Amino acid sequence: MKPTPAGWPRISSSVFYDDAGAAIDWLCAAFGFEVRLRIEGEGGRIEHSELTFGDDGLVMVSSSGGGSHRGASMPLVSPRQLGGRSTQTLCLFVDDVDAHCEHARAAGASIADEPTTNDYGEDYWADRSYRAIDPEGHHWWFMQRMRTGGKPVA
Repeated sequence: MKPTPAGWPRISSSVFYDDAGAAIDWLCAAFGFEVRLRIEGEGGRIEHSELTFGDDGLVMVSSSGGGSHRGASMPLVSPRQLGGRSTQTLCLFVDDVDAHCEHARAAGASIADEPTTNDYGEDYWADRSYRAIDPEGHHWWFMQRMRTGGKPVA
């Protein structure tokens, strides 16, 4: 495979919000994302944004309903519009999952699963993770690798 464009991971995800502007602010405050790009359209609608997480994490956040420049609207919705149901979860690795969880909780995240260590066997790995739900219902997993192939992670 050819290298990706500078600043872009091999794969990234897009999430959609009824109030994407507020979601961007909340994601930065609660989870530690940073805004790389924010494009506002008519009436302050977020047409596209790029939020980075560390050196190699990227998620795009936009307003529900699809862009105004498209001939046919894309069926892009917030979990809020689906009664809280979601078709994806997002997973990010952090350095200290317990501290991250407490920061997210203090910022108003709903913690659906408290930090727990899951051990997949001595030949595999152990991760400590928690699940948070943002104000519009997206589910986010934050993980910390504790052991890889029988060896603790420094």
